[in-house]
Amino acid sequence: MIRIYADPEALSHAAADLFAEEACHAVESRGRFTVLLSGGETPRHVFELLAGKPYLDRVPWEGVHVFWGDERYVPPDDPRSNALMARGALLDHVPLPAAQIHPVPYRFSPRESAVEYEKLLRAFFADGPPRFDLVFLGLGTNGHTASLFPGTSAVDERERWVAEVYVAEQDLHRVTLTAPLINQAALVAFIVAGGDKAKVLREVLEGAPDPRRIPAKLIKPVNGRFLWLVDLEAAELVNKYA
Repeated sequence: MIRIYADPEALSHAAADLFAEEACHAVESRGRFTVLLSGGETPRHVFELLAGKPYLDRVPWEGVHVFWGDERYVPPDDPRSNALMARGALLDHVPLPAAQIHPVPYRFSPRESAVEYEKLLRAFFADGPPRFDLVFLGLGTNGHTASLFPGTSAVDERERWVAEVYVAEQDLHRVTLTAPLINQAALVAFIVAGGDKAKVLREVLEGAPDPRRIPAKLIKPVNGRFLWLVDLEAAELVNKYA
């Protein structure tokens, strides 16, 4: 399902509303809410909204568990860190127990970081399926999502939950959750804003199934809901879905 909003501000409020609604439902039903966060500038404003009223009071923070869909292989205090951004915009401003924040660890190598995060996830979901209540994802202009970049080995991963990846054009190692794990989620929501995303959004929605070129096409929840939250500029070429 595609929901189109007038501008990035309306889009951000819609994403914050979704977070609050799903958190309340999950905590009331199962006692906890598991959410997978994404990096980037579009989610940053969503996080800032969640840190203030009315969302600060709406969300049952005592039951929220936060994970990340991907992370740059940098120290936790590096300005490029997705977790650092989320802390500054959201997590340091809400009554969320520290033990319920689960960032990707920074270890001696990207591989070790990936292995350790997978161990953490498998232990967390040991009593049931690895099913996040909500997954927030972004969409890059090259079709990547999380750190599933075109042509990288992580795109082909079918067994591991977490993989390391080297992005040559950025000369940067990353750690990413893989499509088989993301696709177990109860709800996956892409948040896409800006006219520079219009072409790739149309490609994801209408183009040929070529996930090695457009990795976002890998995301197809198995038994969950799937939402695209987009602003008018991003939806310029796909308005027929409105």
